[in-house]
Amino acid sequence: MSQTNVAIANLFLTMAELLQKEGANPYRVRAYRRAAATVNDCQEDIAVIAQRGDLDSLPGIGKDLGAKIREYLDTGTIQAYMDLHTPLPDFTKQWLHLPGFSEPIVNDLYFRLGIRSLDDLETLASSHLLRTRPGVTASTEELLSAIRALRKQSKTN
Repeated sequence: MSQTNVAIANLFLTMAELLQKEGANPYRVRAYRRAAATVNDCQEDIAVIAQRGDLDSLPGIGKDLGAKIREYLDTGTIQAYMDLHTPLPDFTKQWLHLPGFSEPIVNDLYFRLGIRSLDDLETLASSHLLRTRPGVTASTEELLSAIRALRKQSKTN
């Protein structure tokens, strides 16, 4: 399964959770969950399916969710997700300087895994589990080096 599929599935699942917290229509929440499962279970890279114009052939992926998948493929994010999610604490903004990190990755680490500090992040990277998170492409060594550099920079500021 491709990293893109995993990233999109995780975004859809997070969107479902956020919508549910907001008290959104249960059918809408269910649609995002179903789309997350479909994308996650898809054996073919979702980008290839989108290039062929076949997103609507996937169960639970209609015009709206297909447009969100294409938006992610084009921009690396989904604006509806950005509008929904709870802002990250200020201290996590420095994590965006880590190699290959983006707001959805930081959001996943903070909200889903409960990572709250550079120490937590370093522990996750040292255990090689950080590399298994959707969208994380940097090597463990690159990540550890960048985390240590961030820590030094934080202490000098």
